[in-house]
Amino acid sequence: MALDATFYKPVGVEKAPAVMLAHGFGGSKESQAGAAVKLARQGYAVLTWSARGFGRSEGEIALNSPDYEVKDTRQLIDWLAERPEVRLDGTGDPRVGMAGPSYGGAISLLTAAYDGRVDAIVPSITWHDLSQSLMPQGVFKKLWAGLFFTGESDGSTACGRFLPAVCEMYQEVARTGRPTDEARDLLRESSPAIAPPVRAPMLLIQGQSDSLFPLDQADHNARAAKGPVSVVWYQGGHDGGEQETERLAGLTSDWFDHYLNNEKGITLPPAFTVTRAGGVDSRNGRQSVVAATADAYPGLENATRELPLEGGQQAVQNPAGGVPASISALPGLGALSSLGSLGGAFSLDMSGQNASFTTEPLDTALRVTGSPALRVKTDREATLFAKLYDVSPDGRAALARRLAAPVKIDGEGDVVLPALDYEFSRGHRLRVVLSTTDYGFSSPAEPLTYEISAVSGLSVPSAPSLSAPAPRPPVWVWIAPAVALAVAAGLLVPRRRRRQDDFDEASAEVPLRIEGLTKTYRNGYKAVDDVSFRVEKGQVLGLLGPNGAGKTTTLRMLMGLIHPDGGEIRIFGHRVGPGAPVLARLGSFVEGPGFLPHLSGRDNLELYWRATGRPAGDSRMEEALEVAALTDEALARPVRTYSQGMRQRLAIAQAMLGLPDLLVLDEPTNGLDPPQIRQMREVLVRYAEAGRTVIVSSHLLSEVEQTCDRVVVMARGRKVADGPVAEIVGGRGLEDVFLEIIGSRA
Repeated sequence: MALDATFYKPVGVEKAPAVMLAHGFGGSKESQAGAAVKLARQGYAVLTWSARGFGRSEGEIALNSPDYEVKDTRQLIDWLAERPEVRLDGTGDPRVGMAGPSYGGAISLLTAAYDGRVDAIVPSITWHDLSQSLMPQGVFKKLWAGLFFTGESDGSTACGRFLPAVCEMYQEVARTGRPTDEARDLLRESSPAIAPPVRAPMLLIQGQSDSLFPLDQADHNARAAKGPVSVVWYQGGHDGGEQETERLAGLTSDWFDHYLNNEKGITLPPAFTVTRAGGVDSRNGRQSVVAATADAYPGLENATRELPLEGGQQAVQNPAGGVPASISALPGLGALSSLGSLGGAFSLDMSGQNASFTTEPLDTALRVTGSPALRVKTDREATLFAKLYDVSPDGRAALARRLAAPVKIDGEGDVVLPALDYEFSRGHRLRVVLSTTDYGFSSPAEPLTYEISAVSGLSVPSAPSLSAPAPRPPVWVWIAPAVALAVAAGLLVPRRRRRQDDFDEASAEVPLRIEGLTKTYRNGYKAVDDVSFRVEKGQVLGLLGPNGAGKTTTLRMLMGLIHPDGGEIRIFGHRVGPGAPVLARLGSFVEGPGFLPHLSGRDNLELYWRATGRPAGDSRMEEALEVAALTDEALARPVRTYSQGMRQRLAIAQAMLGLPDLLVLDEPTNGLDPPQIRQMREVLVRYAEAGRTVIVSSHLLSEVEQTCDRVVVMARGRKVADGPVAEIVGGRGLEDVFLEIIGSRA
């Protein structure tokens, strides 16, 4: 069996520590290419590889089994020990660290557990016990499991490139909805829970917006470790949210600089860090994120206090077949789920299927950090889904972090709610909801009635040792006099001139104009360096460049997700910033398609549009579907039955909802076969023919040559070519021209 791997030599040093970067589930070594280039420039030897069953690697997926994937990584460490560029701690023992998200985080933990040569690890958003992650409290997490097992189909089996035993396990549990002992044992074999304790220094990064691997998984990993540990809870996760890419990359770099490179003066993260949403930064209009820290990790049950609960015994129904089901998180729709961070707007509890217990209004603000809990009594064995709501004085309820915890109660038992860090304001109430159904889980098919009562108050944990930096004083505190003078002077400036500060009438008909765009990260790395280009109506522009060229950073700044350090972006004359109204004229498809697999294509699109809060009549759905060439028959089928090409076209249709004037697509033909690529090309050309504009980021040079009429080529953060495809190619193939440009001008 062969693994597809790439080795990046360290820049500027002869011998260096090695870092192995593992990819997430469904990814490949290409997912880590950008991070690998940055670490190599910092003086590390870097190895990326596609795990067995992914990318171009051979073999079958065994879910990070010690007998398969861990054996592979140990052999990769053997290979590193033979490289002349890698520093050794002893014969056959390279100085090596490992990092990776999700699936890659688990292989980092497991390799360090079974191979003492690993010197430091940074696993993120990963599991401790895979059986508890996919079958918590014996309840099957059907949607996330479905995304795991049906998303990797190669057409030969119902669950793709998995080992037969793993595939059969999933099919049996998915068919019955009931986990078996054999299934739990198989998943536990691929879990740090039963591996030897990790002794290497470990930076554990876990997401607060994560219904797949919640915070309790990092808690278990931290408590099982025998070496130095720092725990970071950040805002994002598998369900979306602020991903804090720069912050986490900096922490990872510092961790390796200290523990692998023995650099002095490195400030390591404290034992516990929680990032929290702050106010709006007056300098750039972005929501700020602040870090609260503590010198000791408190766990999930620290400094608890009990709040009395109102709500007596309540009768609730479990519907036949578990349908209709309540909705908390939306697996596979991270961007849509993240809308809930604006107030927990997207959640749904079905009438008659839940019991609720509420505290009195708080007399002071309350910060909950950890896992709240209560004791509950039922008249029969019941499967329930516990959630915590924030209820404002006007009665509006927002689901905190959009998380639900399954629990089985037979008579009387404890209900442990999802771990979170959340502040409830003065005058607000906490409400515990126990639902009989949840869209993400299997629930009993028989129609049943339960009598439920709370027999204790709500125990809420806190972490009083956490301290956050004092917020910056508002800008008006120290520049109020200057502002007053500016306002007075502004009264003398013509109204038309003031308006032009935010709107350039000369480019009102130009879909996109970028001038001098620059972005530099905290380590001095310039991801985008003085890039300028312009896109006209009716054009299909190709944005090309190798990994690390700055394409994705440029697109994120274009979408208002990242604030540039210099230059400006204007869409139809309006300056782009976070939340700019003009962004409503932009549609985007980035990071691959994500849909609820058990809903039809049409239901997925309608659900997405409703979540935007815009009128149904503005969706222009039928026109978007016509352009995307999706038939009524296809739209009526569950998305899990779609081919990769159909999923891509559905994602394009979602981006086209409302028929935006500017469409931005990241790798729209990724994973498609030649006929599907041809169909996608026709879709994009047809869309632009209506006078709209399309920007395509792609690495498929031949397809860009046939689809785009203009191309911008980037390398090492800079624009190295810009112009009509025919003019740049000049009778040769775009691939030859591209390689020539990158080689001579990057």
